[in-house]
Amino acid sequence: MADPQSTQPAQSTHSAERRLLYRQLADQYRRAIEHGALRAGDRMPSMRAFMQCHDVSLATATENYRVLEREALIEARPHAGYFVGIHSTISAIVSKFQRYPDALNLGGATASPDLYPTDTLQKTALRALRRRPTLLTLAGHIQGDSDLRAIIARRAFAAGIQIGADDVIMTHGDIEAVNLALHAVTQPGDTVAVESPCFFGLLQALESLSLHALEIPTSPTTGIAVEAFALQNHAGIKAVVAVPNLQNPLGSVMPDAHKAKLVALCVQVDIALIEDDSYCELTDSEQPPRSLKAWDTDGTVIHCTSFNETLAPGMRVGWINGGLASAHRHAEVRAFAAQRAAFAGGARRVSGNQRVRAAFAASACRLRSAHRFPKTRASRHRTAACSSGSSCRARLRRRHFFDAALHEGIRVMPGTVFSNAGRFDHFIRFICPSTDLDLADDAVRKLGRLAARMSNNAA
Repeated sequence: MADPQSTQPAQSTHSAERRLLYRQLADQYRRAIEHGALRAGDRMPSMRAFMQCHDVSLATATENYRVLEREALIEARPHAGYFVGIHSTISAIVSKFQRYPDALNLGGATASPDLYPTDTLQKTALRALRRRPTLLTLAGHIQGDSDLRAIIARRAFAAGIQIGADDVIMTHGDIEAVNLALHAVTQPGDTVAVESPCFFGLLQALESLSLHALEIPTSPTTGIAVEAFALQNHAGIKAVVAVPNLQNPLGSVMPDAHKAKLVALCVQVDIALIEDDSYCELTDSEQPPRSLKAWDTDGTVIHCTSFNETLAPGMRVGWINGGLASAHRHAEVRAFAAQRAAFAGGARRVSGNQRVRAAFAASACRLRSAHRFPKTRASRHRTAACSSGSSCRARLRRRHFFDAALHEGIRVMPGTVFSNAGRFDHFIRFICPSTDLDLADDAVRKLGRLAARMSNNAA
């Protein structure tokens, strides 16, 4: 009879080998995600297929998937299996950015501090603290500072939006406002229609709320394709999220006729329309474009915006309003906001975004003249004054331009992050983030030479 103790080392070795194996497999899949072989939205193999492919046990397959899920590289969807998540794509890009800390950042979404009215903000904050010494230590109203909400309501009225101060709920920036709206009108597993391409932060928010994104084609000139959305089966769609003015990343502005049609369609099919209107005041026209909310008469549109892009990114001051929203929607927004009371701080009565708009417009004009991409490698470039000066996109035949640009010391944002469906893998977005236009000009010219060189090598 075998000595029980004699089998212990073998069992221990087997267990260690199994742990090592699932770690090795997890590393393989992590690298595949980081290098783009597996992209956001791709379905992972089923457990059975994984076991057969790698000749491993169910326990090893399960541990591998648990590791990837804990690292937010994949997500489990009820009755559908595992999928690569948008979080993993963003994490991989951030990881690569960190390897090149000295690279010029043309891929971010925040302007240089010298484009914001820093002196005015500092003086206003100091005056507010002198008048109210407990400003930073007093909890304040659950919906935010009453003076600021009143000012926001007056500004909204001037823009054709009928709301009162009590309809405004302050948030920590615009993305939290959108999150509040999504919480109010959806449940996990619901479908939300979004623009394609769209801001990757929205895709992350949907993923974290276990919501499915239905991507609607979006034009660089006229915004979301209302006709395409009208042809969808609306039965399972609970909300639409749209950026009508200076859409991120395209920079498009919806014509008023399209805005009116989108609002009317959402009213007709009884779908909530969540408007992200953070960029409207950054256009280079004297009169900012109208918001979707201006066409709302029954509370279909939930309006979200912030001061982050126009005034002060560091303050993280945003707000949401439903205006005439139906009682149950408004109650849901208020109930969730009560759990996440926002801080309005010294932002009230601060103005000065005219100077920011002027600087952004100058950057946009300069960057337009800097485009030197080969004609065979570029689509029409759409440029718009936005949160980081000017935003441009270029279509490339090679998906590895992002990595090549990093080696040249320049960060750009790859198109993979703007869709779950892999529709923009051959695009990049780059931004003019500072007032050093000569530096940005040189960087864009370098990107153009890189694109030409990669094109010649591929020929």
